Amino acid sequence: MSFIELIIIAIGLSMDAFAVSIGKGLSLKKIKLSHALKVGLWFGGFQALMPLMGYLLGSTFADIVSAFDHWVAFALLTLIGGNMIKESIEKDDDDCDCNKKEGDGFGFSTMFTLAVATSIDALAVGVTFAFFKVAIIPAIITIGITTFLFSIAGLKIGNIFGCKYKSHAELFGGVILILIGLKILIEHTIF
Repeated sequence: MSFIELIIIAIGLSMDAFAVSIGKGLSLKKIKLSHALKVGLWFGGFQALMPLMGYLLGSTFADIVSAFDHWVAFALLTLIGGNMIKESIEKDDDDCDCNKKEGDGFGFSTMFTLAVATSIDALAVGVTFAFFKVAIIPAIITIGITTFLFSIAGLKIGNIFGCKYKSHAELFGGVILILIGLKILIEHTIF
């Protein structure tokens, strides 16, 4: 996998965290460094951890499924991407809650739940990384840093613009994951 492909996957995976960060930005009158670090570290950390867990799980079964691994990767990425697209279409961007008190929603249980929820798709991507023997350490570092940066950017954008672009970010991320899955399938069935 090339570095460009890895960056594209990292951007696609970070879109859920980006979208949630936009919502978090809505709840703040003013962004503090602590808010940015919490959002970036929670989301970036889990986006790095989950592919590693998926990779370890996938490595255990890689030999068994190597004959159809490209189909598994295509199915997983298409499922994840399709779900992101579906969520982007179903969400009403006008439903954002802008009436929260300053700082609400940054506690441990809230951030943990959001970090896990936004990184489940990264677990499946980690499984596909194992099938294709991707160098996992550079991959998780790239995904973690990309998500860290996108989460902080989402917090700022949410604070400035509100939820106007939240569904567009999820739609973009879903399309990217489906295209990567299609590319993998084509490379392994046609070439």
